[in-house]
Amino acid sequence: MTSPPVLHEVLAAVLGIRDGRLKVLLWERALEPDTGRWALPGGRLAADEDVETSVRRQLAEKVDVREVAHVEQLSVFSEPHRTPGPRTIATAFVGLVPSDADPELPPDTAWHPVDALPPTAFDHAGIVGSARDRLQAKLSYTNLGFALAPAEFTISALREHYVAALGHEVSATNLQRVLTRRDLLAPTGETAPPGRAGGRPAALFRFTDRTLRVTDAFAVLRPPARASRPLPGSPAGGVLP
Repeated sequence: MTSPPVLHEVLAAVLGIRDGRLKVLLWERALEPDTGRWALPGGRLAADEDVETSVRRQLAEKVDVREVAHVEQLSVFSEPHRTPGPRTIATAFVGLVPSDADPELPPDTAWHPVDALPPTAFDHAGIVGSARDRLQAKLSYTNLGFALAPAEFTISALREHYVAALGHEVSATNLQRVLTRRDLLAPTGETAPPGRAGGRPAALFRFTDRTLRVTDAFAVLRPPARASRPLPGSPAGGVLP
């Protein structure tokens, strides 16, 4: 007896900071199964392409996201009954879009907060959670913040991006200290226009490298201590040196 074929799809959890929150790009399904639920962009792997070529093609065709700052493979999801019908294995990717990018989206596609997802199709909510966890971990020990931030930014704005991605407070002073010590930030020599309250114009910075690299393999970005005063020798504000 011949075994039924196993299908292979690629999916992309495209994350970005929008309106001060970490959001994921989802499209609303119009066909069964799971009609009306929201799904990650993706589709079947073609016979003549590898998985990364496929996921970039799917993003360009289905949600008009042709330029992502970073794409990496997340995991393979192979639970036998993860979708109805023929068994389908999914290779999932994480894609990151800078906050100043504004991809043109089809009417059935929208950004949704990662911490308040709408009803999702199949196992896609779990894949989004895995993508968020991967991002949060890599923000600790790599320079991956470059993929969320615009080309130029103030330290205050960068801090807001890290807070949105990590889900907890981060000290702007400690963040600047850690990233500068890792040689990840460079001043542009320019300043941002003053806000409505006036005050001294804030300096603009950029990331020194916009390709992924490990900067501190054992670093951890964690929530600030609950104690009113940090222990001697430990930094406040949620950033370990």
